[in-house]
Amino acid sequence: MAEFQLKMPKMGESITEGTIINWLISEGESFNEGDIILEVATDKVDNEVPAPAAGTLLKTLFQAKDVVPVGGVMAIPEVSTEAKSEKKVTEEAEKPTNLAKKKELKRPRLLSGATETSKAFSTSNSNTFFSPLIIEIAKTHHISFEELARIPATGGEGRLRKSDVFQYIEEGRPFKGAQPVVEKDPTAYRIPQLSFDKGQGKVIEMDRMRQMIADHMVYSKHTAPHVTAYVEADLTHMVNWRNANKKAFEEKYGERLTFTPLFVEAVAKAVKDFPNINASVDGNTIIVKEAINIGMATALPSGNLIVPVVKNADTKDLKALAANVNELAKKARDNKLAGDDIKGSTFTISNVGTFGSVMGTPIINQPEVAILALGIIKKRPKS
Repeated sequence: MAEFQLKMPKMGESITEGTIINWLISEGESFNEGDIILEVATDKVDNEVPAPAAGTLLKTLFQAKDVVPVGGVMAIPEVSTEAKSEKKVTEEAEKPTNLAKKKELKRPRLLSGATETSKAFSTSNSNTFFSPLIIEIAKTHHISFEELARIPATGGEGRLRKSDVFQYIEEGRPFKGAQPVVEKDPTAYRIPQLSFDKGQGKVIEMDRMRQMIADHMVYSKHTAPHVTAYVEADLTHMVNWRNANKKAFEEKYGERLTFTPLFVEAVAKAVKDFPNINASVDGNTIIVKEAINIGMATALPSGNLIVPVVKNADTKDLKALAANVNELAKKARDNKLAGDDIKGSTFTISNVGTFGSVMGTPIINQPEVAILALGIIKKRPKS
């Protein structure tokens, strides 16, 4: 037996760190080659880290929910010296047949009201938020969200794991088309069973970012009731001031003075006066953020949307805000935004005025609690 270091695997070109979801092997516990030692997640994928060989887990260096950089040592296992060197996880490992060969999966205990042969079932996992990886697997195998909710979940806090889905597929999808055995709630919303004629035409596959945007927006609408208020503001003085000063500002500081830093400055001051909109909801608690980080929704050349973040906007003067906004906008256009550039937003501004819209109804950028949509600045007759 020999000790070696279990490191955070690289899970994509732009991925620099991962979050430990939970440990499936405890300290002092032995494991076989191919057993899943822990689950890790990034903002794009979830991954299971398998054992490269049989051995014993001597020590874990991080706990669940800890963030570990790629290549960081997560644990010290002791493995057999006769085993081969650490194996790379391949795409074949994600297939149900290979997963079944790698290890014998333990079947979760069925809940009351469900049997091996019965087509009736009780909902097994109350956690109906599925990770992008689970959704991708479900799409590949044509599994609906309703069917996913029936699969017994073994992950932490009722989370559905990849192995749960593969095991369910291996068993022939016994709950496919089944009807739940639950007491009906007369006040509950029921999903209508509708069939749409989607028509025929050119089929365009959505890229990864567009899929994530769609999932994020649908999740936001599902999570937070959206209430929209429209207010018109007279920006005559702001427009006149900018027109009178933008040339001198650029000559003095070397930065273009657009309307965006002016709006960021105004929003940062408003957030400081009304701190409860600079918050997020965590279960039954509200987290009022100390930092005021303003996200600015920005269109990419691909047509996708991304939200770079002006950090600590309330502490910066107009010169610093203009420089920060211009730098982030250029990075977005050149597709050079780093991970830190799009993290930590506490309030978001979306500018629908760039499309000539007078007003818009934006979707809240979760986990924030509010968003501001700015319409077009347009001359109006004075009454």
